Amino acid sequence: MNYLKLSLIVVIVSSLISCGNGGSSDKTIGKKIFRYNESAGITSLDPAFSRNIENIWACNQLYNGLVQMDDNLNIIPCIANRWEISEDGKEYTFYIKNDVYFHHHDLFKDGKGRKVVAEDFVYSFNRIIDSKVASPGAWVFNNLDFNEENKYAPFVAVNDTTLKIFLTQPFPPFLGILTMQYCSVVPHEIVEHYKNDYSSNPIGTGPFQFKMWDEGNKMVFVKNDNYFEKTAKGEQLPFIDAVAITFIKDEEVEFLKFLNGDLDFVSGREGSYKEEIFNASGTLKDKYKSKINMLTHPYLNTEYLGILVNDDLDIVANSPLKKKMIRQAINYGFNREQMISYLRKNIGTPAHSGFVPKGLPSYSEERVKGYTYNPEKAKELLYSAGFPNGKGLPEITLFTTMGYVDLCEFIQHQLGEIGIKIKVEILQATTHRELVARSKLNFFRKSWIADYPDAENYLALFYSKNFTPHGPNYTQFKNFEFDKLYEKSQAEVNDSTRYYLYQEMDKILIEEAPVVTLYYDEVVRLVQTNVNDLGINPINLLTLKNVKINDKK
Repeated sequence: MNYLKLSLIVVIVSSLISCGNGGSSDKTIGKKIFRYNESAGITSLDPAFSRNIENIWACNQLYNGLVQMDDNLNIIPCIANRWEISEDGKEYTFYIKNDVYFHHHDLFKDGKGRKVVAEDFVYSFNRIIDSKVASPGAWVFNNLDFNEENKYAPFVAVNDTTLKIFLTQPFPPFLGILTMQYCSVVPHEIVEHYKNDYSSNPIGTGPFQFKMWDEGNKMVFVKNDNYFEKTAKGEQLPFIDAVAITFIKDEEVEFLKFLNGDLDFVSGREGSYKEEIFNASGTLKDKYKSKINMLTHPYLNTEYLGILVNDDLDIVANSPLKKKMIRQAINYGFNREQMISYLRKNIGTPAHSGFVPKGLPSYSEERVKGYTYNPEKAKELLYSAGFPNGKGLPEITLFTTMGYVDLCEFIQHQLGEIGIKIKVEILQATTHRELVARSKLNFFRKSWIADYPDAENYLALFYSKNFTPHGPNYTQFKNFEFDKLYEKSQAEVNDSTRYYLYQEMDKILIEEAPVVTLYYDEVVRLVQTNVNDLGINPINLLTLKNVKINDKK
């Protein structure tokens, strides 16, 4: 970002701070509306396609599953009020609440939302694994048991309030998987009526229901007056009247609207405005401390550069990145500590211990040692690969989105010093996301946020049966030893043994280098001072049912 533009933003910001917050339109006076911006856009409100955080945040307001996760990552009841797990760990029985209803819709009798029954979960889960639906979440049910004893049905509605799920082997993270948005319940009659248009005509059971979507401009959810959850004190949820989401692509404009009181929160420290409001230590500057609340929490998020490594793809066969030594040289060739200090205000931890991030119980700096800055080692690898000092090495294109250009240009500069020429190409977030999912980009910036608090969630990205577009293996990594360890870990119920297997898998990833890990992140939320109980959690899930908005002073 150039100096003139930054100076202009500083002047505008300063004037906004002195003028105070903006007003509300007549239509919203007296209404408690939570407003946030989604610069990357939302592509679907169908939970079967809640692959990215933008869709997940939106779907989390509209839908519920059997279980949910609190801000401390404890798994607690949701539509199921309790559950039982068989002694062998392969049969799960869920008992469904009798007072949960879908949102109102004309297709229901008398236009009133009907009661959720166990068969709705059978339909919803079968839909996720249906190849015709092509949900990117099909991988979450990889462990289902289609045996004759269960009439080849892994999901069974015993009656309206009892659901059974059968697995081929015990899988300790399974309850955590069921908290994912993919596992939300949807009504068959609405889905089948709208077919492909269901993604923009959603009906769920959540605290808010869909109102309107002006694509590229605005999306609105309104309070579900028939929501089934209450607080521990018996207060009806949700507390606010509506959620309004805008789609402003420019992060500076987004932040200015936040300072002017037109948005209730912004997420993260990315964007050029960070120089204006944050100290070098990452804390708020004094003049903002009375204007903004800042929430921070360790984030189960690994930021990385992904590399396609499937030799069967033409773009891999013709790329220098197919050589492991080149991938390793890139990993050694830049200084993660400097990157975090200069560009992230020391927020986050340099990723020196593999793909599994700090904060998970299996994380081990002692057992899993990744890459540190070692330009001489990088040069040795280039020489061994046949490119002394990078001579003869073709230019490599790194694809990213606008919010991460500074990181990619930092890496570009340092790799250039050892002879690896990088071209940074910027894509729109939605374009970038889709091209990565379709294996059309050789070298790309990406992140992986934990869906549930187990390292299996990260290592699943490299299991060969999870290739995109039907799974999260964006690099199309395939390794026999890795797959063997992964499958063994899925059946292991002893935590210590399972963590050991996870660490061994992470070591394979370090050696084969299908990714360049950058840093383990931290959640940062900037919130208006009149917004209470937003909460914050290690998976950066946005949950609005508990939010309260007070009148501005």
